[in-house]
Amino acid sequence: MKEIKYPARSEWPKILSRPVFDNSSLQEMVKLVLDRVKLEGDQAIAAYTEQFDAVELDDFAVSEIEFEEAVGLVSVDLRIAIEVAIANIRSFHSSQFVQEQKIETMPGVFCWRKWVGIEKVGLYIPGGTAPLFSTILMLGIPAKLAGCQEVILCSPPNKEGKLDPAILLAARLVGIEKVFKIGGVQAIGAMAYGTETVPKVYKIFGPGNQYVTCAKQLIQQQGIAIDMPAGPSEVCVLADDTANASYVAADLLSQAEHGADSQVLLVSTSEKLIAEVQVELTKQLNNLSRKELASKSLNNSTAILISNILEAIDLVNAYAAEHLIISCEYAESVSNSIINAGSIFLGNYSPESVGDYASGTNHTLPTNGFARAYSGVSLDSFVKKISFQQLTVQGLANIANTVELMAMAEGLDAHANAVRVRLVN
Repeated sequence: MKEIKYPARSEWPKILSRPVFDNSSLQEMVKLVLDRVKLEGDQAIAAYTEQFDAVELDDFAVSEIEFEEAVGLVSVDLRIAIEVAIANIRSFHSSQFVQEQKIETMPGVFCWRKWVGIEKVGLYIPGGTAPLFSTILMLGIPAKLAGCQEVILCSPPNKEGKLDPAILLAARLVGIEKVFKIGGVQAIGAMAYGTETVPKVYKIFGPGNQYVTCAKQLIQQQGIAIDMPAGPSEVCVLADDTANASYVAADLLSQAEHGADSQVLLVSTSEKLIAEVQVELTKQLNNLSRKELASKSLNNSTAILISNILEAIDLVNAYAAEHLIISCEYAESVSNSIINAGSIFLGNYSPESVGDYASGTNHTLPTNGFARAYSGVSLDSFVKKISFQQLTVQGLANIANTVELMAMAEGLDAHANAVRVRLVN
């Protein structure tokens, strides 16, 4: 990791900036794929699956036989671990239900809201070098709790034309039956437009590479909702001299191994700790199966030495990390001053890994600084909230003058008349 000591505030924007890519050519390529999927449906899906995934498929839908085979291939220990995670995630997300109240805003004027699950949603689950079956839990559980009537899942097939057994087991355990062996841009297109095989959905969730991310951004412009803007995954560790260097290094590496474009940031008030972390990074890196990816990520990452904790908090808020780990003596007190972060992990015994898998919180979070304005996925992400109002005769009489005066001031006579005609009789 690069080291920067006591940077001036004027230097923060440059230090904290994420890599910027010229994706104009990428957009053109992605648009071509989306347009062909929209026009040709399953025929285009088959062609792109052969081109990009090097496998020919006659049927993209996962069969019941494939589900049953997958269940038998997953170890008992892993199944138990997944079931523990499901219980925790379901418990946390179930708590997010809010009992809406009917409010009488003035005598005879009643207003309330109703929660309604989005009817059709699509989940994209990356395969490749890391089949993210945990993301099925993070998206499928709140989708089912919200009452979404149709949940579609797409994930890229391997060279044998199959999905990772853990992906199918996770889908089965959370109640997702419509699973398709489709990856990349073509999967986003299939769910956005619908094909002969894949139903069209109203909102698409899930992480992916730069092609998938670009595809989601393009279909959003066409009226299909997506979960949030996304970029490479990232973690920021805020640490003082009470932090454990070994733990901090492990947390940085756990994020760095996602890929060469992942970004890790260490912000500390302790020069000694930064030096110890650098030593631990070298030591632990050599033991990782994905050390080449992690090493590339570390080369693009930074450790920043800050003079005091208040200034460190300001810097962390300016960065707006996807994951923020606070390894400080008074971690919870420090967290009260954090206003920009996707998910926060407090103390020396709260590694980011627990949030990624099983603590209960959702790991689908805003990246690239979007935590300044976006929240992570939650039960809310899968519901619409429809507002209602109902007035009695007296209620309309009570509010009529207010509405008429405001409507006339805006020059909207018909608005005023819609109230007035009801009072004549």
